[in-house]
Amino acid sequence: MTGMVESVSLWRIAPSVYLPALLYGIGQGAIAPVVALSARELGASIAVASLVVAAAGVGQVVGAIPAGSLTSRIGERRAMLLATGLVSVALVACLVVPNVWGLALAIGATGLAGAVWGLARQAYLSEAVPLQMRARALSTLGGVQRIGSFIGPFLGAFAMKFLGTDGAYWVHLGAAVLACVVLLSLPDLESVRRSRAANPVVVQSTRAVIREHLPVLRTLGLGALLVGAVRASRQVVIPLWAEHLGLDPQTTSIIFGVSGAVDMLLFYPAGSVMDRFGRKWVAVPSMFVLGLAHLLLPLTHSATTLTAVALLMGVGNGLGAGVIMTLGADAAPPGARAQFLGAFRLCADTGICAGPFLIAAVTALTSLGPAVLAMGLTGWAAAAAMNRWIPSRPESNPTA
Repeated sequence: MTGMVESVSLWRIAPSVYLPALLYGIGQGAIAPVVALSARELGASIAVASLVVAAAGVGQVVGAIPAGSLTSRIGERRAMLLATGLVSVALVACLVVPNVWGLALAIGATGLAGAVWGLARQAYLSEAVPLQMRARALSTLGGVQRIGSFIGPFLGAFAMKFLGTDGAYWVHLGAAVLACVVLLSLPDLESVRRSRAANPVVVQSTRAVIREHLPVLRTLGLGALLVGAVRASRQVVIPLWAEHLGLDPQTTSIIFGVSGAVDMLLFYPAGSVMDRFGRKWVAVPSMFVLGLAHLLLPLTHSATTLTAVALLMGVGNGLGAGVIMTLGADAAPPGARAQFLGAFRLCADTGICAGPFLIAAVTALTSLGPAVLAMGLTGWAAAAAMNRWIPSRPESNPTA
């Protein structure tokens, strides 16, 4: 194992793993700010436009299980090739559909393609690196995707100067195709070939894999669901509370961007801590800090205090970069890795979708303040779940 650690480095695997993920993340980031605008241009109300934005998350949830089964049967590269084909068709549809419901279906298809792409990258990287550096590798994957999502809106804005809102969709289309070209032009890593020789893929039904590993999915998977909900909440409550305080959109964007920048800076330190001390040392503090920031948010009364809490949210979210992917990789059986990861990602993606809906439900019943407090308590529940169910050492297999 020592020789394998020495032969694999993050720089060595970057061209085949991180560069395609960066490109695809740029594309996703490019369209993120304009989906609601496209829906409004087609005559959607604000509420309907929000549903169109949410369609991407629904597509991810729907696609999680099929993505695992597909990747297991045809391999990561072919799965990503099919995902690129699907997202290309979906993006062209975004450019030509005449009504808002057609746009919603197309955006949902981009989420479905993203589920396949993301799972295939995670499964490949889980095989490409040894256990001793797994957390750093996967947290870096999460960090690269965050960087892509940060860069994407700027490239989209540049393209929109010439093409209107269509420019953002063209950026995503070009980035996805380029990511696929980079991926297909590079051979499999030697570490992946060795891993597959030692652990051949077992073609078994996803249902059988879920049944066998149900103890993990109903415990650690529940923790992943709570984590996903709190993380998604952060993207909703900051702009809503800024509006509540009467801040203008430009100030809100700056606050959100500063929080995202702090988030991006922490992915590699988080992975290093996980590899050295264990997953709990990152997962529990991450959720505690993110929950605390939610509980403090209703106390803010100005742009300065909101910025301070937003920075704290960025720290909490950044500390957890890659932790869900790492926990899934730790628990996944080598011969049925993709099927298990599909089920585990379903837990986290369900939380990501559920978080904003929970905020909406509590706000409708009471007001925004109690909704934010509810998400803060959810964050602390996630911390408790991670502390209870994450094995003390990465080598421990929670399926045993």
